[in-house]
Amino acid sequence: MKARRRVPRLTATIPKDTDFHAMTTTFLRAALALTALAASAGCAQAQTAVKMEGRCEKLVIAGLDVTQNCKESLTNMVVGNRTSFDFSAWDGQTLSFSGTGSVQEATELTEQLQPVNLVTPGQSSKEGIARSPAPAVGACRFSTPAPNKSAITCEATSQGKTYAGTFVTDAKSADGAAKDAPKP
Repeated sequence: MKARRRVPRLTATIPKDTDFHAMTTTFLRAALALTALAASAGCAQAQTAVKMEGRCEKLVIAGLDVTQNCKESLTNMVVGNRTSFDFSAWDGQTLSFSGTGSVQEATELTEQLQPVNLVTPGQSSKEGIARSPAPAVGACRFSTPAPNKSAITCEATSQGKTYAGTFVTDAKSADGAAKDAPKP
Protein backbone atom coordinates (compact mmCIF):
# COMPACT_ATOMS: atom_id res chain seq x y z
CA MET A 1 0.00 0.00 0.00
CA LYS A 2 1.42 3.35 -1.06
CA ALA A 3 1.55 6.23 1.38
CA ARG A 4 -0.23 9.38 0.26
CA ARG A 5 1.80 12.55 0.06
CA ARG A 6 0.29 15.71 1.42
CA VAL A 7 0.27 18.61 -0.98
CA PRO A 8 0.59 22.00 0.73
CA ARG A 9 -2.18 24.52 0.08
CA LEU A 10 -1.16 27.74 -1.57
CA THR A 11 -2.79 30.97 -0.48
CA ALA A 12 -2.26 34.49 -1.73
CA THR A 13 -3.16 37.95 -0.56
CA ILE A 14 -3.89 40.57 -3.21
CA PRO A 15 -2.32 43.95 -2.41
CA LYS A 16 -4.80 46.87 -2.22
CA ASP A 17 -3.04 48.80 -5.00
CA THR A 18 -3.30 45.97 -7.57
CA ASP A 19 -3.98 47.25 -11.10
CA PHE A 20 -6.37 44.62 -12.49
CA HIS A 21 -6.59 46.31 -15.90
CA ALA A 22 -2.83 46.07 -16.33
CA MET A 23 -2.99 42.43 -15.21
CA THR A 24 -5.74 41.63 -17.77
CA THR A 25 -3.91 43.39 -20.61
CA THR A 26 -0.62 41.77 -19.65
CA PHE A 27 -2.25 38.35 -19.45
CA LEU A 28 -3.86 38.69 -22.92
CA ARG A 29 -0.52 39.76 -24.39
CA ALA A 30 1.28 36.92 -22.59
CA ALA A 31 -1.27 34.35 -23.84
CA LEU A 32 -0.77 35.51 -27.42
CA ALA A 33 3.01 35.66 -27.00
CA LEU A 34 2.84 32.09 -25.70
CA THR A 35 1.00 31.18 -28.90
CA ALA A 36 3.77 32.70 -30.99
CA LEU A 37 6.43 30.91 -28.94
CA ALA A 38 4.63 27.58 -29.25
CA ALA A 39 4.31 28.06 -33.01
CA SER A 40 8.00 28.89 -33.43
CA ALA A 41 9.04 25.94 -31.25
CA GLY A 42 6.87 23.54 -33.25
CA CYS A 43 4.81 22.61 -30.19
CA ALA A 44 1.52 21.53 -31.75
CA GLN A 45 -0.15 20.42 -28.52
CA ALA A 46 0.33 23.47 -26.26
CA GLN A 47 -3.07 24.42 -24.84
CA THR A 48 -4.28 27.27 -22.65
CA ALA A 49 -7.78 28.53 -21.83
CA VAL A 50 -8.75 31.71 -20.02
CA LYS A 51 -12.35 32.53 -19.09
CA MET A 52 -13.06 36.24 -18.62
CA GLU A 53 -16.10 37.73 -16.91
CA GLY A 54 -17.67 40.99 -18.00
CA ARG A 55 -20.28 42.38 -20.36
CA CYS A 56 -21.09 41.27 -23.89
CA GLU A 57 -21.97 44.39 -25.86
CA LYS A 58 -22.46 42.83 -29.29
CA LEU A 59 -22.89 39.38 -30.83
CA VAL A 60 -23.76 38.93 -34.51
CA ILE A 61 -23.78 35.42 -36.00
CA ALA A 62 -24.15 35.08 -39.79
CA GLY A 63 -25.74 38.54 -39.98
CA LEU A 64 -28.24 37.90 -37.14
CA ASP A 65 -27.93 40.12 -34.06
CA VAL A 66 -28.21 37.86 -30.98
CA THR A 67 -26.73 40.36 -28.52
CA GLN A 68 -29.71 40.04 -26.15
CA ASN A 69 -28.79 36.35 -25.58
CA CYS A 70 -25.03 36.84 -25.18
CA LYS A 71 -23.49 35.44 -21.96
CA GLU A 72 -21.37 37.50 -19.55
CA SER A 73 -18.23 35.46 -20.18
CA LEU A 74 -15.68 35.12 -22.97
CA THR A 75 -13.09 32.37 -23.40
CA ASN A 76 -9.66 32.90 -24.95
CA MET A 77 -8.20 29.58 -26.14
CA VAL A 78 -4.65 28.91 -27.31
CA VAL A 79 -4.12 25.54 -28.98
CA GLY A 80 -0.87 24.91 -30.81
CA ASN A 81 -0.20 27.90 -33.04
CA ARG A 82 -3.83 29.12 -33.04
CA THR A 83 -5.68 31.43 -30.72
CA SER A 84 -9.43 31.99 -30.52
CA PHE A 85 -12.01 34.13 -28.77
CA ASP A 86 -15.17 32.17 -28.01
CA PHE A 87 -18.52 33.90 -27.42
CA SER A 88 -21.63 32.04 -26.27
CA ALA A 89 -25.34 32.80 -25.94
CA TRP A 90 -28.02 31.62 -23.53
CA ASP A 91 -29.98 30.05 -26.41
CA GLY A 92 -27.14 27.59 -27.11
CA GLN A 93 -25.43 29.45 -29.95
CA THR A 94 -21.65 29.82 -29.94
CA LEU A 95 -19.21 31.79 -32.07
CA SER A 96 -15.44 31.40 -32.23
CA PHE A 97 -13.03 33.79 -33.99
CA SER A 98 -9.71 32.06 -34.68
CA GLY A 99 -6.34 32.98 -36.16
CA THR A 100 -2.65 32.19 -36.04
CA GLY A 101 -1.41 33.72 -32.80
CA SER A 102 2.10 34.37 -34.08
CA VAL A 103 0.77 37.02 -36.51
CA GLN A 104 -0.40 39.43 -33.78
CA GLU A 105 0.35 43.12 -34.40
CA ALA A 106 0.41 46.23 -32.21
CA THR A 107 -1.68 48.95 -33.87
CA GLU A 108 -1.36 51.53 -31.09
CA LEU A 109 0.25 51.72 -27.69
CA THR A 110 -2.88 50.35 -26.02
CA GLU A 111 -4.25 48.15 -28.80
CA GLN A 112 -3.29 44.74 -30.18
CA LEU A 113 -4.64 43.23 -33.42
CA GLN A 114 -5.13 39.49 -33.95
CA PRO A 115 -5.93 38.58 -37.58
CA VAL A 116 -8.81 36.10 -37.94
CA ASN A 117 -8.96 33.54 -40.75
CA LEU A 118 -11.63 31.18 -39.38
CA VAL A 119 -15.06 31.65 -37.79
CA THR A 120 -16.88 28.76 -36.16
CA PRO A 121 -20.56 29.27 -35.41
CA GLY A 122 -22.14 26.51 -33.37
CA GLN A 123 -25.41 25.39 -31.82
CA SER A 124 -25.68 23.20 -28.74
CA SER A 125 -28.44 20.65 -28.32
CA LYS A 126 -29.11 17.48 -26.34
CA GLU A 127 -26.90 15.55 -28.78
CA GLY A 128 -23.94 17.91 -28.32
CA ILE A 129 -22.60 20.97 -30.13
CA ALA A 130 -22.81 21.16 -33.92
CA ARG A 131 -20.05 23.45 -35.24
CA SER A 132 -19.62 24.77 -38.77
CA PRO A 133 -16.09 26.18 -39.25
CA ALA A 134 -15.68 28.46 -42.26
CA PRO A 135 -12.75 30.44 -43.72
CA ALA A 136 -13.02 34.14 -42.87
CA VAL A 137 -11.33 37.49 -43.21
CA GLY A 138 -11.25 39.74 -40.17
CA ALA A 139 -9.55 40.61 -36.89
CA CYS A 140 -9.91 40.79 -33.13
CA ARG A 141 -8.68 43.90 -31.31
CA PHE A 142 -7.88 44.25 -27.62
CA SER A 143 -7.96 47.78 -26.28
CA THR A 144 -8.29 49.87 -23.14
CA PRO A 145 -11.71 51.61 -23.22
CA ALA A 146 -11.63 52.74 -19.57
CA PRO A 147 -9.49 52.30 -16.45
CA ASN A 148 -9.64 48.74 -15.07
CA LYS A 149 -11.36 47.43 -18.22
CA SER A 150 -10.26 45.80 -21.46
CA ALA A 151 -12.35 45.48 -24.61
CA ILE A 152 -12.12 42.60 -27.07
CA THR A 153 -13.76 43.39 -30.41
CA CYS A 154 -13.88 40.77 -33.17
CA GLU A 155 -15.24 41.27 -36.70
CA ALA A 156 -15.05 38.96 -39.70
CA THR A 157 -16.78 38.15 -42.96
CA SER A 158 -17.26 34.62 -44.25
CA GLN A 159 -19.17 33.51 -47.33
CA GLY A 160 -20.85 36.93 -47.56
CA LYS A 161 -22.07 36.84 -43.94
CA THR A 162 -21.06 39.13 -41.09
CA TYR A 163 -19.78 37.87 -37.72
CA ALA A 164 -19.05 40.24 -34.83
CA GLY A 165 -18.55 40.23 -31.09
CA THR A 166 -17.63 42.89 -28.54
CA PHE A 167 -16.85 42.06 -24.92
CA VAL A 168 -15.71 44.34 -22.08
CA THR A 169 -14.01 42.71 -19.10
CA ASP A 170 -14.97 43.53 -15.52
CA ALA A 171 -12.00 44.22 -13.30
CA LYS A 172 -12.71 45.06 -9.67
CA SER A 173 -10.29 47.10 -7.65
CA ALA A 174 -8.77 45.38 -4.65
CA ASP A 175 -10.95 47.55 -2.36
CA GLY A 176 -14.13 46.46 -4.20
CA ALA A 177 -13.06 42.83 -4.18
CA ALA A 178 -12.28 42.93 -0.46
CA LYS A 179 -15.64 44.55 0.28
CA ASP A 180 -17.50 41.76 -1.59
CA ALA A 181 -15.38 38.95 -0.18
CA PRO A 182 -16.84 36.66 2.47
CA LYS A 183 -15.79 37.46 6.02
CA PRO A 184 -13.72 34.85 7.94
